[in-house]
Amino acid sequence: MGEHTAPLFPQEVIDEYAALGIDLPALFSAGHLGERMGVTIVEAAADRVVGTMPVEGNTQPYGLLHGGASAVLAETLGSIGSMLHGGANKIAVGVDLNCTHHRGVRNGLVTGVATPVHRGRSTATYEIVITDDQDKRVCTARLTCLLRDAPEPEAGRGS
Repeated sequence: MGEHTAPLFPQEVIDEYAALGIDLPALFSAGHLGERMGVTIVEAAADRVVGTMPVEGNTQPYGLLHGGASAVLAETLGSIGSMLHGGANKIAVGVDLNCTHHRGVRNGLVTGVATPVHRGRSTATYEIVITDDQDKRVCTARLTCLLRDAPEPEAGRGS
């Protein structure tokens, strides 16, 4: 299993955000909750986002991967895809998430892959498939994000 210190982004995305002085790995991270849960973004583009999360530390009382943990991974990946689709002038806000949990997992690493179902001007919908170490489907999720205009930078603030 290869380790990445930062997500892999398409060059055109790197160029778009670099021109604005924006740190892509920081912007498209898993955030504080994702960090606490061990979410790692492996690859990120508008047409495919891949991330992993350990089962250990993210279980419910029966020792199985918590369904809410799967939801966090799914929403993180789908939101990143939506943000990349919207571009630097938009922000993605989740408005609907549903998850179907297919099987329990007690250990190892789960991997989520988000792919677009719909990419429009005002909304983006992603399907997120989460699998275990044996490539067995653990969860199927769907996230829809509203794409809103990004706020204008405040005067006097540096980037």
